[in-house]
Amino acid sequence: MTDSSSPTNSEAEVEKPKPVRGAAAFQSRDFRRYQLARFLVILGAEAQALAVAWQVYHLTHRAIDLGYTGLALFLPGPLFLLASGHAADRFDRRNVVLLCYSLQAVCTVVLLWFALAGVTNVLLIYALLFLIGTGRSFSAPASSALLPHLVPENHFVNAVNWGAAIFQLANVAGPAIGGVLLTLPLTLAFASIAGVPIVYIFTLITTLCYIALVYSLHVRPGRMEHKDLSLETVLAGLHYTWKNKLLLGACSLDLFAVLLGGAVALLPIYAEEILHAGPRGFGLLRAMPAIGALCISMVLAWRPIRRHAGAQMLVCVGIFGAATIVFGVSRSIPLSLAALFVIGASDMISVVVRSSLLQLATPAAMRGRVSAVSYLFIGASNEFGEFESGVTAQWWGAVRAVVIGGIGSLMITGLWSTFFRSLRSVDELTAESLQHLRDLHIIDADLDAD
Repeated sequence: MTDSSSPTNSEAEVEKPKPVRGAAAFQSRDFRRYQLARFLVILGAEAQALAVAWQVYHLTHRAIDLGYTGLALFLPGPLFLLASGHAADRFDRRNVVLLCYSLQAVCTVVLLWFALAGVTNVLLIYALLFLIGTGRSFSAPASSALLPHLVPENHFVNAVNWGAAIFQLANVAGPAIGGVLLTLPLTLAFASIAGVPIVYIFTLITTLCYIALVYSLHVRPGRMEHKDLSLETVLAGLHYTWKNKLLLGACSLDLFAVLLGGAVALLPIYAEEILHAGPRGFGLLRAMPAIGALCISMVLAWRPIRRHAGAQMLVCVGIFGAATIVFGVSRSIPLSLAALFVIGASDMISVVVRSSLLQLATPAAMRGRVSAVSYLFIGASNEFGEFESGVTAQWWGAVRAVVIGGIGSLMITGLWSTFFRSLRSVDELTAESLQHLRDLHIIDADLDAD
């Protein structure tokens, strides 16, 4: 006999929550303030990254030195992996973020001083980039784990989409603003300056605004991990990621695909020696991947991914590799801009799916440590990818390095679609859908969990 209190199938379908659309996440005060803060600080960071690349390349005129800037930012990630994730779960995540960005503000002040004083020793610049990377390695897992505290649970995926859109909007505006500021003079009470120092002043202002806005948040997550400090609790993030093959596959796919297909690091060479676009053209080229990503993230905010999220992720990573090859062989500025647009648009699908999986498949008390592991993968694909691109460009030339990297990204996509069946099986981006995969033993069936 059927229990009359049990819901029928039709009732269950009616009660099933629908994907949240529009700007639902912005109903939360802290989310609004935090996203404004992120927009400003990313705006400044992107402008600063452009200025540093321009400064270093004009000091040395060597592709490999552009790669070293990425290496300096990347190294703190693996060095402080365990400590950063543990800090995000052991201490108030808001306070960790404030401390890290205070360090970055100090580093920007020193970069400004170096530029005004005419310091030409790139090793000193690399040292400051290492300190900035240290701040990022601690702030990234804390920031990622802070997001679920800012919105209701049913608004989380919507918050991820809007966070990605704001991130990309800043990525669009940051390099463009940096490119313009590099060409402008500025008269101050004590001196007239131009170029790189102006960008550093802009970055310092945006960083200080970020600190003030984050300080004003009402949320106080407090300590999430209450177990005593031990080797087991410190290594919990690594262990959880390795055991959860869905997370391992998603993060490693991004690692290898973007690591091999990192054409953005070589844009100063393309802008000056191949496309002859100049500093403003360099800023436009640097902004195009973010424009593509912004367009897709806005679409996803209003039309979220409903079905076959994993398959869409794999297809888009393949498109990313193909577009990288097109950019590598292009000698036309319009075609290069179009290829960079597609690179950013396709990569954004992967970002949204991976970011959603990271939080939905991880317990709240462990999100800091798992986010630190994810940040290592992302940092490796971005900052270490810049180093890899600089080295291969030094060996083979910029064009061959980009084309070979794009081919490598295509190969990785094919291999991961075979090795990580759980990625193909992800349907809806909900905790219930992921639990269904776990119940079917699909998530841990890709590889031997031991």
